[in-house]
Amino acid sequence: MSDDRAAWLATTQEDALDPALPICDPHHHLWDTPQSRYLLEELHADTGAGHNVVQTVFLECSSAYREDGPEAMRPVGETEFVAAIAEESARSTGATIAAIISYADLRLGEAVEEVLDAHEQAGGGRFRGIRHASAWDASDQVHNAHTHPSEDMFATADFRRGAQVLSSKGY
Repeated sequence: MSDDRAAWLATTQEDALDPALPICDPHHHLWDTPQSRYLLEELHADTGAGHNVVQTVFLECSSAYREDGPEAMRPVGETEFVAAIAEESARSTGATIAAIISYADLRLGEAVEEVLDAHEQAGGGRFRGIRHASAWDASDQVHNAHTHPSEDMFATADFRRGAQVLSSKGY
């Protein structure tokens, strides 16, 4: 985190309402880029700041994708990346990364099953499903989702087949 951002965050301190209440943080990201990083150290600094955060759920953020291989399988790199950090969190004294929500392109139709199987294998027992961002607007003034959805994505036959595969696997 940049010094400016850390200084800004330090301007306000809030007391925990119930510091003994165990909490599962249901949404966080992890990344390590040349511009910034948010890894276990930063997660533990945030989750250990007064509240009793004991578990967390990672949600996909297009981080650490595989750089080669089939395009559809590249998001599995993020699951591998997070699973390794989750193992480290289990050995630590801070919050444990208990679950991983990854990305798989449901527009692959039935072929998405191979991607889901790879996430399951990579997740070390923590893979719980996927998030397929779908925000879309015709206006060029609005930033559409990072998955580049179409206006009618949910209505397409391939997306619906992919969703059926996801459901058949219990996600």
